[in-house]
Amino acid sequence: MANTRAGKEFLSLTEKETQNLGESFASNLSEGDVLCLNGPLGAGKTHFVKGLARGLGFSGEVTSPSFPLVHEYEGGRLFLVHFDFFRLDQEEDIHTLGFFDYLGQSVLAIEWGEKFPRFLPSGAKTIRFEILENGGRRIVFVPSQ
Repeated sequence: MANTRAGKEFLSLTEKETQNLGESFASNLSEGDVLCLNGPLGAGKTHFVKGLARGLGFSGEVTSPSFPLVHEYEGGRLFLVHFDFFRLDQEEDIHTLGFFDYLGQSVLAIEWGEKFPRFLPSGAKTIRFEILENGGRRIVFVPSQ
């Protein structure tokens, strides 16, 4: 881990390390937290959410919500809702998904949340995922503005 002006930075060489980081981060979460997960396809966002779910006590399978656009994970310390905004083109789509119904009642992990920043509540935590030349990942917890 490194602290930079951009925020806390972690390097991950494997999917398991990315999941472990998510699992560890889950202990810091509270109901109502919103995580905006930014980065290219294949950068590790879903693996991070797998770790989050495990860290919150969910023991089932966690998959990418690329096609259903939203997955719910119950049964742990907190209710986790995993969104993927990648395929959304219009703001109305966010309403259709029930996004606002979940705010304040769960932890939201939103892949591609940067597509619709005006819908992210103040205090949303941004986590940036980058693919490195060596195949590893740089994961940066961006400080709140």
